[in-house]
Amino acid sequence: MVNDWRIYRGVGQPHDGVRQLPPPPPWRDFAAAPDRPESGPDDPSSARRLGVRRRLVENYAPRPAEVDAVNAALYLRRPLLVTGNPGTGKSTLAYAVAHELGLGRVLRWPVVSRTTLQDGLYRYDAIGRLQDVQLERAQGATAAPAAAPSGIGSYVRLGPLGTALLPAEVPRVLLIDELDKSDLDLPNDLLNTLEEGEFAIPELERVADREPVVEVLTHDGRRVPVHGGRVACTAFPLIILTSNGERDFPAPLLRRCIQLELEPPGEEQLTAMVEAHLGGESVEQGRDLIDRFLDREPGEVVAADQLLNALFLTQHTPHAERLTRERIADLLMHPLDRSR
Repeated sequence: MVNDWRIYRGVGQPHDGVRQLPPPPPWRDFAAAPDRPESGPDDPSSARRLGVRRRLVENYAPRPAEVDAVNAALYLRRPLLVTGNPGTGKSTLAYAVAHELGLGRVLRWPVVSRTTLQDGLYRYDAIGRLQDVQLERAQGATAAPAAAPSGIGSYVRLGPLGTALLPAEVPRVLLIDELDKSDLDLPNDLLNTLEEGEFAIPELERVADREPVVEVLTHDGRRVPVHGGRVACTAFPLIILTSNGERDFPAPLLRRCIQLELEPPGEEQLTAMVEAHLGGESVEQGRDLIDRFLDREPGEVVAADQLLNALFLTQHTPHAERLTRERIADLLMHPLDRSR
């Protein structure tokens, strides 16, 4: 092992040192391509969230309040609104439940300021359909016989919420991530869909007398039939909405949700998390960084993934001087609520 762990050295001379990069952290490995949409060992999203050593997640003891809230949401068929500081495991909770209950791949809907309810339900590509019809007509004028225009279902794709509401024997898990990033309308726009568990696709309703059943594409790439232009769930999905607590939500939404506030992970949870992602040796080698995370000032916001980043990087500097290790820790574990 060389003493100099650096790939970029700032010397200004081109070199091929990037080829010496070690494999990425397990939670940033995007190379694996799943062969099937079901959750399991081949699901890279689950592996990144829960750790490549997912059997060790069984050692991760969630707090009783977390277990109770998830079960309440399952029994009552209500969404679960999870709040907490960044890095407390809000999103990971969805993957842990799906993994343990065998509910398939988690459907994820990341929310930004421009997100609308329509984005979550479905998209109809009217322009693409028009262009295809015009192209087929042009080709038909020069070649016979002309191909029949593609059906309307080829231009409808369900979003993550729309896919979660498809009829199924067991519920899908839907993660609506960072709802507090949305504009003011989205939380209210969600109310009716979350209450009724169904929605209409007007473009398909208009042709329902001619095409009562239309196959459309789902968010995870399957083709499914839609009857009469409406999607109605039979098993209400486990919907987990996450929030960093940056805004208040309207009372009608809160009334329809089971609410859970996650606290930062304790020593037992943190140790299991490090083992699941990096192995048991990382716990021993990085005990000083783990203690530093646990001994942070009250109210200081440091995310667990910051600790994982620091542990991973310091694994590749075992012979570096102590000052370098401290400098890496300061760089990667800077409190999120404090400017540099």
